[in-house]
Amino acid sequence: MRRREFITVLVGAAAAWPLAARTQQASRVRRVGVLTHYREDDPTWTANANAFVQGLRDLGWTDGGNIAVEYRWAAANADRTHDLAAELVSRQPDVLLASSGPTLEVLLHVTRTIPIVFTSVIDPVGSGLVESLARPGGNATGFTNIEWGVSGKWPDLLKRIAPRITRIAILRDPSVPSGSGQLGAIQAAASSLGLEVRPIDSRDTAGIERAIASFAEQPNGGLAETLSATGVLNRRTTITAAARYKLPAIYPSRFYVSEGGGLMSYGPNPIELYRLAAGYVDRILKGEKPAHLPVQAPTKYELVINLKTAKALGLDVPATVLAGADEVIE
Repeated sequence: MRRREFITVLVGAAAAWPLAARTQQASRVRRVGVLTHYREDDPTWTANANAFVQGLRDLGWTDGGNIAVEYRWAAANADRTHDLAAELVSRQPDVLLASSGPTLEVLLHVTRTIPIVFTSVIDPVGSGLVESLARPGGNATGFTNIEWGVSGKWPDLLKRIAPRITRIAILRDPSVPSGSGQLGAIQAAASSLGLEVRPIDSRDTAGIERAIASFAEQPNGGLAETLSATGVLNRRTTITAAARYKLPAIYPSRFYVSEGGGLMSYGPNPIELYRLAAGYVDRILKGEKPAHLPVQAPTKYELVINLKTAKALGLDVPATVLAGADEVIE
């Protein structure tokens, strides 16, 4: 081969190397590890996961194609959460998704390098999980699901739909630091309405049933539940007990009402948070850093009312409350 021909071939090959590298990188299957506090068969989790996968698909990522999503279900079990987090991290995914504060906290304990996107985390700054909302600063960012002022609206909504109540039992998980913030907002709002507040620790099914039964021994009671992973998993127990003891109740998420038959809820739509989380996963896979992506709060909160449950409780929902509802279940 003459010298000029050799140089031409060499230059052409060199130019092709970056293109080949980019093609190989583009064709590489990216991996997302998902750690959730839900049980695998929970219909609410199925809806959330479907929204996340659809959000990825809308952005060009196809599970089983150019992306592989692996799930681990902890069912709010602390020991299991840690084991599953370690297992996911050992597989070296490109991004991790955490479904709650407890799952995020464990993942951050296991890795400070793999990017993490979270949903439904209450007060991530106060819990020490990120440095600030605007500049998270570490390897995690995502979406909060409540602000203290929102829980402060629950007593007013409950009093408007059930004006006879004079007491409110507040179900909470005492192990969740953010629960005290929610409780404080509820107490302040309840005090202005002349309502007595009684906190109830909700750790397990039997404890919830006993506590609600004890509270219901006195008349004119109502019920509100703060947002927590254990509350979500035990929601059927709470809803059933509230119905049994004829307690008007308000819950932090719509699925308590739409799926479980609870009286009403006021809070963000979790499905939307998972769609948004898919957007952050997309941006991280394309090279952005979690430290530079601000933590976002919900921009819309929904009021959902179940009229069938209201009728069973003997409640006549005021037209003014119905007019402000985002969804009314007949």
